[in-house]
Amino acid sequence: MKKRNPPSALNPNWDSLKQNLNPRVTVVNAWGNVVYDEYVRPLEPVVDFRTNISGIHPWNMKKAKNFMIVQKKVAELIKGRILVGHALHNDLKVLLLSHPKKDIRDTSEYKPFLSRDGRRRALKDLAAEILGIRIQQKQHCPIQDARAAMLIYKKYQKAWEKSIKRLDKLKQKIKKKHKKKSMEKAAAESDETVVLS
Repeated sequence: MKKRNPPSALNPNWDSLKQNLNPRVTVVNAWGNVVYDEYVRPLEPVVDFRTNISGIHPWNMKKAKNFMIVQKKVAELIKGRILVGHALHNDLKVLLLSHPKKDIRDTSEYKPFLSRDGRRRALKDLAAEILGIRIQQKQHCPIQDARAAMLIYKKYQKAWEKSIKRLDKLKQKIKKKHKKKSMEKAAAESDETVVLS
């Protein structure tokens, strides 16, 4: 079995309500060290940075990088790695990126972390319950959010990976069973076929 690269956690600081703004993107490694943290020049003018929530000020945009440059760098950093985060489908969508489903570890979708009624829970609630830390008290910090998601993953990594392997084995078993049934059906149909000469 081929050894995997250590996981990375992704957290763009963005606003889903207004223009899918992603003015800051952070990637941390498996140990929580920041490997990438950049401000992104928005594709459209920003009307409101919502600084009280995002922590981003207009002057941060002076050093912002082009979206395509940031997108390319993030794609390079996460390629071939397990990608950890919270609501990663949103993060990947805003960055116009994709990642193999088998390599995604999303703390918003892991069954043991869902509420009793099956709903997704907020990262700050998971961090408080699982890690005993408070995040997102005033402003969102993508570094803090990425680190929290990674710590949650690391705490449950063995059980999480085991459940994925179990599910993969079950899928393979079902696939084999369907293939066997299809072959048996095809063989039965060919036995019933009478060849007339």
